[in-house]
Amino acid sequence: MGSSNFVFDVSESTFEVDVVNRSYETPVLADFWAPWCGPCRSLGPVLEKLAAESDGGFFLAKVNVDENPNLSVRFGVQGIPAVKAFRNGQVINGFVGAIPEPRVREFLQKVAPNETDHTLAEAISLLATRHWADAEEKLRVILEAQPRNAAAALGMVRALVAQGKGREALEIIEDFPSGPEIVAAEQLRPLAEMLAEVAEDNDHRTESDLQLAQYWQSARLLANGRYAAGMDGLMEVLRKDKKFRGGEPRKVMLGVFALLGDDDPLTREYRGELASVLF
Repeated sequence: MGSSNFVFDVSESTFEVDVVNRSYETPVLADFWAPWCGPCRSLGPVLEKLAAESDGGFFLAKVNVDENPNLSVRFGVQGIPAVKAFRNGQVINGFVGAIPEPRVREFLQKVAPNETDHTLAEAISLLATRHWADAEEKLRVILEAQPRNAAAALGMVRALVAQGKGREALEIIEDFPSGPEIVAAEQLRPLAEMLAEVAEDNDHRTESDLQLAQYWQSARLLANGRYAAGMDGLMEVLRKDKKFRGGEPRKVMLGVFALLGDDDPLTREYRGELASVLF
């Protein structure tokens, strides 16, 4: 379907049916504009492109304010371009001005979530309940379609690390999409590196050095989801040598905290223990 299927002009006589009533089934964005408005000419094509891209995820209704002044008054439009998002017959959000495309996309995620957004929300819920494999399955679907989706990439790193798949997690971290999520991904790197190394080197199972033996035993426990036992082992290593392997046990524990989240009871408990040992 072309963009004309999702973009249309509305007037004072058609607004109720084409925007208000339609919004009970599908979100509708009303774009208040005028032919003489320069910023409108910048924003309009972006909105039309995204409407076509959404393939029915939302409709775009174009309102010429010169021809429909009563609609401007009705919805409090004082400057243009102005966008009002309608859902279930009501204005639920909006913005004024020709904002950049990335910000328009962020706005759309809030008012007109698409199938990818729904899938990502489901995956995040699965991560929160530690259904790692189920989350991984959904995240793979997203990343196949949108390989540079940073939120999905971070979720995938968490899902992989939680299942002991350190090497695959590192591959994603090494080529991580731009975005604020990269900070959280880097926090998981030391844990991913540890898991990758223990999975690929069986010599660690017969390590003669007691400190190293305990360190790699902790890695195996973490790889199997036994976080408390794994962190107990790392704490023992740190109590004996705070600088063991350049402070790796501390970095790995911070990675576990990032994996579990700040509100997890284990994070709260072991963060305090870690601080007591280090300081």
